[in-house]
Amino acid sequence: MTIWDEPMGKALKAAGYAGQRGDVPIGAVVLAPNGETLAVAGNERELLQDPTAHAEVIALRRASEMLGTWHLDGCTLIVTLEPCAMCAGAAVLSRIDRIVFGALDPKAGAIASLFDVVRDPRLNHRPEVTSGVRADECGALIRDFFDKLSGGDVSEWPMEPASKAGVEQSTEGSNPSVTAK
Repeated sequence: MTIWDEPMGKALKAAGYAGQRGDVPIGAVVLAPNGETLAVAGNERELLQDPTAHAEVIALRRASEMLGTWHLDGCTLIVTLEPCAMCAGAAVLSRIDRIVFGALDPKAGAIASLFDVVRDPRLNHRPEVTSGVRADECGALIRDFFDKLSGGDVSEWPMEPASKAGVEQSTEGSNPSVTAK
């Protein structure tokens, strides 16, 4: 168990609701610096017919509304699936301190799988990253959703947690690497 298991449970619940509505089951939570939940969201792309209505973006917007500022300094974004380039960029621009995610996304992941958007040294802000939190549950939710849609074998997607995929685990310095917990 880690300190991220409980809030990841909230993200998984939001992801489940998104899946029931026909959206890809991804959920996100934003925690305040004191650990209080500021926002919970699931994907709403199908619901809103909005390509930017990813769980992370919605949760970041709601947290900003709660705090009355777009500066989410000290906050943590928790998400069931490795964020895409848009969501990773939104997290960087929000000045979020930490991103915690469950399963890797080999098709669109922009933190460890395809790109490393959040730790590019040219950026003015680089959040700490923790991956692999409840990764099996997070990955199973996505696989089950797509398996029902396609009737095919999606057992290889999402891939294994970052801790098994050989992703670097150091968090020292101003450019921390993914940590697997």
